[in-house]
Amino acid sequence: MRTTWNGSLSFGLVSIPVGLAPATKPAARQSDVSFRLLHRECSTPIKQKRWCPTHDREVTQDEIVRGFEVTKGQFLIVEDSDLEAIERADDSRSIEITRFVQEETVDPVYFDRTYFLVPASGTAQRRPYVLLLEAMQQTGTAGIGRFIRSGRESLCLVRAKGDALALETLFLAEDVHSQAEISEAVEGTAVKKSELDLARQVIETLEGEFEPSELVSEYRRDLKALLEAKMSGEELAVPEPVVVAPVIDLMEALKASVAAAKGKPADAEKPAARAKSRARSKAR
Repeated sequence: MRTTWNGSLSFGLVSIPVGLAPATKPAARQSDVSFRLLHRECSTPIKQKRWCPTHDREVTQDEIVRGFEVTKGQFLIVEDSDLEAIERADDSRSIEITRFVQEETVDPVYFDRTYFLVPASGTAQRRPYVLLLEAMQQTGTAGIGRFIRSGRESLCLVRAKGDALALETLFLAEDVHSQAEISEAVEGTAVKKSELDLARQVIETLEGEFEPSELVSEYRRDLKALLEAKMSGEELAVPEPVVVAPVIDLMEALKASVAAAKGKPADAEKPAARAKSRARSKAR
């Protein structure tokens, strides 16, 4: 597995040689089909130019500096040397675990990007890797730590992922929106026991195992099919719009959901229930 960073993982006085390998492909956050911008008239790829409207000319790379907008149209110039002065000069190349926490207590909303921690090739060097892996599996814990990469500090969580260690880079607390407004709205809303029972039935009928192979994109599939059709000169069919009926009654929607999940019409009754209903009608 190709690594993009090599160093060590440390907890206490134990140091484990590891490498960082991205767990996802470079195009994981977008479609694997890439497009270029063309001039419609001649289908020529458009070139992006760095243009200064004040001097009305294109500028070169060595003429460009970073600027922080203090007020509208007023910028504070930040030189490379300014940034270099605050970069962390750490050549230890070590991921230092400072605390172990119960993995289930870490909200995934803080996860940024996932990496695999690749063990060293030597058998003796792999022993501490396996030791930490099995210890975290048995205790259900994950390690909170930090490391320096390209002069910048990254916070991280090291966790057991099957028979491997994975590293999640973490967002800072200030980067994550508060959910207090939602929590306050939910807190003041009550549901009926009958509604909750039906909702649980829907969940139970749809419950199953997590299958990564089912994580497929219909958009990506349709996009590839569209491109293949265009290349072969086929006429593209316009799909019919999907009409979604609005949910008027929560209980009826829940009943219909349970029935649909069980594979029968929403208004279907068991024969015994229908017989009892008819008997009651005759008695009246």
